[in-house]
Amino acid sequence: MLGHHIAIAAQLRNHEVVIIHRASSKLDRIADLEYESRIADLDDRGALIRASEGLDILINAAAYYPTVPKPLAQEIKTARNQMIHFLDAVKEAKIKRAMYVGGAIAIPKNKTGLGHEALFYDESPYGTSAYTQVKWLLDKMARDAANEGLSISIGIPSMTFGEYDYGPTTGRLIVDLTNQTLPAYLKGERNVVYAGDAGRGLLSVAEKGRFGERYLITGFDSTTSYVVNLICKIAKVPQLNKTLPLRLAKLISKFQEIKYTLVRGDAPTLSSTAIAVLTSGQHLDGGKAKEELNYSPEVGIEDAVKRSYNWFKSVNYIDTK
Repeated sequence: MLGHHIAIAAQLRNHEVVIIHRASSKLDRIADLEYESRIADLDDRGALIRASEGLDILINAAAYYPTVPKPLAQEIKTARNQMIHFLDAVKEAKIKRAMYVGGAIAIPKNKTGLGHEALFYDESPYGTSAYTQVKWLLDKMARDAANEGLSISIGIPSMTFGEYDYGPTTGRLIVDLTNQTLPAYLKGERNVVYAGDAGRGLLSVAEKGRFGERYLITGFDSTTSYVVNLICKIAKVPQLNKTLPLRLAKLISKFQEIKYTLVRGDAPTLSSTAIAVLTSGQHLDGGKAKEELNYSPEVGIEDAVKRSYNWFKSVNYIDTK
């Protein structure tokens, strides 16, 4: 989703777009774009370096994150190796400007105000979810590489809704609520950004962000309860009023992940990654991107949800019966 919207923004700014993708990628999903295709994989260092040659800007919008349950050491190893390959490609291909699209979960919650780019974990957040530890690691690796002279910035979008969310990723909330398959939700603070705005902002980070710096690409502060109620209203389904206590959510998640690890079958419907994402939200300060990059969100939360909802309907992710 984010890579697609970054590419749209790049075309609107008259950049020549090159998309580096796996050989198995479904290119019909990006048929609306004009681009040069190059085949490589983050797991293949040599292919990635070759595919990056001749580029002025290189953006990693496909960084690794945990999906189905695996041993933590395996998750960390995969994430680290893929990031090393990306950073090596930036160096070996002599990229002028690079950007890593990070996760807001790498920013610890501010207990006294808005979340901002200068908040860091003092050390690896051991004991947290694999998702949190992976995103912390990749964020640190990008910053360390910049400190060693690599021309890389970090763009961090908040909770994103929009078109081309084929996962779906954050849009799963819209799909599950509309299809009435979500029995309850976790309360929390959120900052919600439209994917098109996020694409514009992230491209600006790549174009003119200071190396080694993080930039939060924000939308509008809200709450999960407001977003859930808004989705139900737009989808014209009954309001979901049932919330899930965090302790119970973690217990259900642990049970589902153990079951998946032992007997496989369907992936957990409530994974530790999902819980980490849903509970890590906070209201965010987007002032740095506004001041340095002239970025401000243009699409409000309601329109972002409507656009996402309509797109999911168009690709039959939503049951319209």
